This record gives sequence, C-alpha cells and structure tokens, in this order.
Amino acid sequence: MCCEENQWDWYDIERYRNFIRYLRTQGIKLQKFALCIKESGGMYERGRDKSKFLEQLSHYNSDDAAAHTIKLSSEIISKIRSFKNT
Repeated sequence: MCCEENQWDWYDIERYRNFIRYLRTQGIKLQKFALCIKESGGMYERGRDKSKFLEQLSHYNSDDAAAHTIKLSSEIISKIRSFKNT
C-alpha cells in the first residue's frame, strides 16, 4: 500500500531494503516470514513478478533482504507513511 500511495514500483529492491532499514530505526518489530509465491489463474503475471523480485532479493545476505510481517497499529501505519526513500 505504501508503494501505491507514493506511486513507487513495489519490486524496487534497493527501496525495499531502505524501507526495512527505516522500519528498524523506528523501533518497529519485524518478524521474518517464509514467503512462498503461488502462481495461479489470472494472477500469473503478478506471481511471476513476485518470483523475480524474490529471486533478486535472494542474492543479498542481510536482514534487510528478507520478507517480514508487521503487526499494524495507527502509530505504525503513521511511521510507515512517513518513510521517504533516500
């Protein structure tokens, strides 16, 4: 949703890594998440794009290159919305 609001490409690897680092500096608890991409039906192209994104992300060996879950609250959503890609 953050990418959509800011009209950013969600599959930008460096922006994603910057975003994860930003969340950590804000003290937001991130839980690593094992992500499985399922390609099916009319979502084939999107699934293929996600697979490509994860394949590119897998070339990095750092915590900012993993999938995470975040427990959302109004405070955390506000912090997410204040992220500026620098």
